[in-house]
Amino acid sequence: MKDASNPLPWLAGRVVDQRFEELPANAVEKAKTFLLDTFGVGVAGCYGFRLDRIIKVAKSWGSGEEARVWVSGECLPAPAAAFVNAYQIHSLEFDCVNEDAVLHPFATILSAVMAYSERRSKQGRPVNGRDFLTAISMGVDVSIFLGKSATGPIRFFRPASAGGFGAVAAIGKLEGFDTDTLIRALGNQYGQTSGTLQPHVEGSPLLGMQVGFNSRAAIAACDFAEAGILGPSDVLTGQYGYFRLFENGEFDVEHGIRELQASFQIELMAHKPYPSGRLTHGVIDGLQRLMKSRGFARNDIAAIDVEVPQLVKRLVGRPDIPAPAPNYAKLCLPFVAGTYLEHGTVDVEHFIGDEMLQNPRTHAYASLVTVRQNDNPSHSAMAPLTVAVTLKSGETHSVYVEAVYGHPNNPLSREENLDKFWRCWRRADGMDMAAGEDLIERVDRLEAVEDVSDIATLLVRRTARPEF
Repeated sequence: MKDASNPLPWLAGRVVDQRFEELPANAVEKAKTFLLDTFGVGVAGCYGFRLDRIIKVAKSWGSGEEARVWVSGECLPAPAAAFVNAYQIHSLEFDCVNEDAVLHPFATILSAVMAYSERRSKQGRPVNGRDFLTAISMGVDVSIFLGKSATGPIRFFRPASAGGFGAVAAIGKLEGFDTDTLIRALGNQYGQTSGTLQPHVEGSPLLGMQVGFNSRAAIAACDFAEAGILGPSDVLTGQYGYFRLFENGEFDVEHGIRELQASFQIELMAHKPYPSGRLTHGVIDGLQRLMKSRGFARNDIAAIDVEVPQLVKRLVGRPDIPAPAPNYAKLCLPFVAGTYLEHGTVDVEHFIGDEMLQNPRTHAYASLVTVRQNDNPSHSAMAPLTVAVTLKSGETHSVYVEAVYGHPNNPLSREENLDKFWRCWRRADGMDMAAGEDLIERVDRLEAVEDVSDIATLLVRRTARPEF
């Protein structure tokens, strides 16, 4: 029975009871699509900001060879590997997102579940593809439930905070927790939950590290539960629960329940076609549509006016600055618009090095952009938005973007998804192209895979594959 005053028994019970056979075909297909996307993004993230130092610190957390760091191949305890791989996935701002919930659930969930699956394989208890797909799908549902139940403005970094709950749900599903144990494991996670938006404001790499903190915590939360160390139970709507503290008491769990009853949330994920904040993608889409349909060139533009929902204005409507840090630039709508106009696209290399970040032409184009807030009352809406361009001739053109490129209503095709995967794969020097082909094939037939930990072998450079 659903109880809006405490939805956790219903939510946990739904996870426990879900069977692979009851997942709709579209949910399974979307799970595979975004698994491949996330693996690719995680590989490309091997050049994340100061990753070598982050790995060095993670290696100091204890001995054990349970799971691999993607690409570089270090063998670490599962929680440490989950931390590093989560950072790699999110470090480029390239991982998939659920727009309505304002969070990237895959970075936290997949890094934790893959590390956990590697550890289980070494214990002689391999995780098969059917169970893996079911667990990932339910983990995404739990994360998105938290985001969609929130009704106020986002105050914490949900990909980290809500993502950690999803990771616990997925691991608990694989470990066969009953409803009460899963609830208490989520209580263990709540005690470790973190994720401030201050790194977002300042462009700090701690933003992606927070995803890692919660991924690492999810494995610990389940380990404690398995050992009989159980956390509190009323951690969502209790007196000091998640919704009252992290969401400032502004929540509607009945809406969240309706959303999960209507569809599996993995079916509503959006691609990020560009490695910048999803909230910046609307201006790229709008400019691309206008320049293609109206036939003007970048040098014809005198001004760009972008009217966006309040979430977009608040999080990426920040001013362009002369020498932005990479993370600041990726989350600055004017800079991203300037990058698109300068290069004709937006890609990973456009946020690397002073030559790109301080390019005077990019900043000149960025100076043409004005970001205004429209009258959309939603605190979580990323669209619709309007992009209006005034040309030097005095002509004006505008476009209303209802579903930004990558949205489920304007998705990447299979070919575009594969193109993005290969662009990510090739960014990591030394990655075997045959291994990339093998990875695609294994994800396509994942329900027939007997041990998903074998996938981790493909995510490591050939020269970095130790006996494991």
